[in-house]
Amino acid sequence: MSAIPEIEFKGYALTSADPAKWSDLQVVPITPKTFGPHDVEIAITHCGVCGSDIHTLTGGWGTLSELPLVVGHEIVGKVTRVGEAVSEFKPGDNVGVGAQIGSCGECRSCRNGDENYCPKKIDTYNGFYPDGLMTQGGYSTGIRAHEQFVFKVPDGLELRDAASMMCAGLTVFSPLKVNGCGPGKNVGVIGIGGLGHYAVLFAKAMGATVYAFTRGTKKESDIRTMGADYIIDTVDPEFYKPLELELDIIISTIDYFSPERPMKMYLSMLSAHGKFICAGLPDADNTLPPLHAFDVTRNGCYIGGTHVGSKAEATEMLQLAAEKGIKPWIEELPMSRAKEAVEGVKNGKARYRYVLKQDLVNYD
Repeated sequence: MSAIPEIEFKGYALTSADPAKWSDLQVVPITPKTFGPHDVEIAITHCGVCGSDIHTLTGGWGTLSELPLVVGHEIVGKVTRVGEAVSEFKPGDNVGVGAQIGSCGECRSCRNGDENYCPKKIDTYNGFYPDGLMTQGGYSTGIRAHEQFVFKVPDGLELRDAASMMCAGLTVFSPLKVNGCGPGKNVGVIGIGGLGHYAVLFAKAMGATVYAFTRGTKKESDIRTMGADYIIDTVDPEFYKPLELELDIIISTIDYFSPERPMKMYLSMLSAHGKFICAGLPDADNTLPPLHAFDVTRNGCYIGGTHVGSKAEATEMLQLAAEKGIKPWIEELPMSRAKEAVEGVKNGKARYRYVLKQDLVNYD
């Protein structure tokens, strides 16, 4: 096989360490990872804007590894080439890449199909490949990824709609799937934003009765259109009392926990052995509310978390979306307006996910 020529991608990157310039993104060249036999090269057409992007750009999750940094891990596009060992994909295929781009492939998690929990997992951006090259994300023209972390977008699902499923969708679909969401189950969704609206859409499509928790009434009409069966206004300080021991699963998508609301308020709504799953991730300085051992013994409930999802779960999610005609509520913007999009997410303006459409030339 002839050698793969070295190329550069372009991306909208954070280039300044000044906190005041966290949203000032400049076009920079990107050197992709060395092309390997199991790699898939993708020309990016769209990239969703995730809350993770904002937590990273603002430093909310800690100091950045290096600059410049291109964020974005809700990536879709078309395959441009594949490595010699790749059989699942071919040039021209519609595919996506989510928040993870690598794992060791050898640990217990990887062997069990839970590669998203590999202790040596590599994040799609702000991480490092084994050769020391920093990973760069999807506000860019292209990306190379190991085939294990590339997901085929089925026919009937538009790329613009599939983009935000790669993180927001998968992050809530995985715990719904793992914890038995289906007919006869009562599922609570706390926070109806980018993740939460997906949790409502998927839980309903999976056959559950859905309880949507939202602060105030401004989203009520939207939430009903999404398919929620019940809407609970959490402005009421006793919002939880009518639902004690009623919910089988609670998916929390909020990224801020108030110390004024102890965990027992949320956990009291779970049925016997019910699950409270953290899908939203606050800044590093915001922790879960106070918790006492009595709070989990009354109903034998569990508190857990989730980290994106496996390839098997991503494949099932995308197929479900195609079969059920699930369409996220998105606003599409050209990628050159990434600054506007990230600021909109930070200020709570997204209804309910921004998706950036490619507007750079792929190759120099």
